[in-house]
Amino acid sequence: MEFNTIMYVLAAAVCAGLVAFATTPPVRALAYYIGAIDVPLDKRRMHKKPTPLIGGLAIYFGFTLASALFCDYTGNLVAIWIGGTVLVIVGILDDKYRLSALLKLFIQIGVALIAVFVCDVSISYITLFGKSIVLGMWEVPVTVLWIVALTNAINLIDGLDGLACGISAICSASISCVMLLAGDYTSAMLTLILTASCIGFIPFNRNPARIFMGDTGALFLGYSLSIISVGGLFKVHTAISFLLPLIVFALPLFDTFNAIIRRVLSGRSPFSPDKGHLHHKLVAMGFTQKESVKILYAICALMGLVSVVFTETMFNKTRTVKAIVLLAAALIILYVNYIVMKNPASRLHSGLFEDEKKTAYRKLKRKVEIATILADRMDDSVGNTENTNEGESGKNE
Repeated sequence: MEFNTIMYVLAAAVCAGLVAFATTPPVRALAYYIGAIDVPLDKRRMHKKPTPLIGGLAIYFGFTLASALFCDYTGNLVAIWIGGTVLVIVGILDDKYRLSALLKLFIQIGVALIAVFVCDVSISYITLFGKSIVLGMWEVPVTVLWIVALTNAINLIDGLDGLACGISAICSASISCVMLLAGDYTSAMLTLILTASCIGFIPFNRNPARIFMGDTGALFLGYSLSIISVGGLFKVHTAISFLLPLIVFALPLFDTFNAIIRRVLSGRSPFSPDKGHLHHKLVAMGFTQKESVKILYAICALMGLVSVVFTETMFNKTRTVKAIVLLAAALIILYVNYIVMKNPASRLHSGLFEDEKKTAYRKLKRKVEIATILADRMDDSVGNTENTNEGESGKNE
């Protein structure tokens, strides 16, 4: 990429991030004004005090303005503008009035169909092990299923402060790297702008969160990522392009399908909320909310690096790039290990560290032994002193 192109891309990212950051405070005030507040009335909520919602509106503003100023008006972008705007409105209404899950599902299917038939966004073929498979009559249902599935995946993983926004930023950045390597600069620009919009919002959303992005942000981010991936990841010319989006979004997709299977097997509605998500399980294991979020960030980033390595164009680059990717993966693994080992229960179960109670007992026992030895020596010293004094008294007599 030329220097002017790099500066243009950076300007777009900075614009998106600054707009998202600058509009978050007024969006927060708007949430209080309209009463879009998340009050923790049940045990499933991880926060302790009422927190404003609709923070995703700031992310929407950042992405929309930057993409309008810096991007070409492609079918993918128009689809995000149309469908994203509809879902942002639905998200605001849901954050305020709590719409039914079934109604939101029908709306998601509707905007997915608009993207397919109006904006020509579709998965027409998939490449698996070097062979292209034309979907034909399955093109529309597969595309709609992907858009709806990913939209809900980002929404369902939104359970801890900063989790869904950070996961979206990492997934978006991963797609951007893959698209740059594949030479698709249009998709790379869109994902970079989306990443910057998320980063601009995160300072207000990290633990302890001052505002939640709510369904307003989760639906918009999930839908936007699904549209960009349809126009980008599924069409990358690699031997396994079909697997690339599944790798990038492995964490939210796994959590979503695991939740659906878990609820159905227990005889409940797949839309019913519970505390069986990955982030809930990490907190139940004894990790703090911040530690749980960092662990899931690291896992998502590692999957993103795997997708980059699997990109065919990656192997046409120099060995230096491969070494950087492998080094980054190693650092992420070490960082996760560091977070895990900070937890007392994990240190005990790892077998690398002793039980803290046993260690404390051993130290106390050692101190008692030392104190006993010192006391015995003091007794001996006192006895010797008394004997010496008695001897001197006898001589004086």
